[in-house]
Amino acid sequence: MEKIVIEFGERTDIDPSFRLFLTSMPNPDFPVAVLQNGVKVTTEPPRGIKANMKRGYNEMAPNYLDDCKKPAIWRKLVFGLSFFHAIV
Repeated sequence: MEKIVIEFGERTDIDPSFRLFLTSMPNPDFPVAVLQNGVKVTTEPPRGIKANMKRGYNEMAPNYLDDCKKPAIWRKLVFGLSFFHAIV
């Protein structure tokens, strides 16, 4: 994999809009050169359950919770899933 990723810079037949997204936990078997030659982007989760849930709800479209045949049940389901996601 390391050789393939390093060769990307030398090739001319790759579309300019091509992007490769990798994610990795620290592992001695994962090639360090692949991580060193890439651009690193990280996002920090919001601090606290309330901030995390606010971020989740702010990313929803305005009608997301109401565009359903059973909005009351849907709201409870979305809240439960958001709360679970905020805790985990």
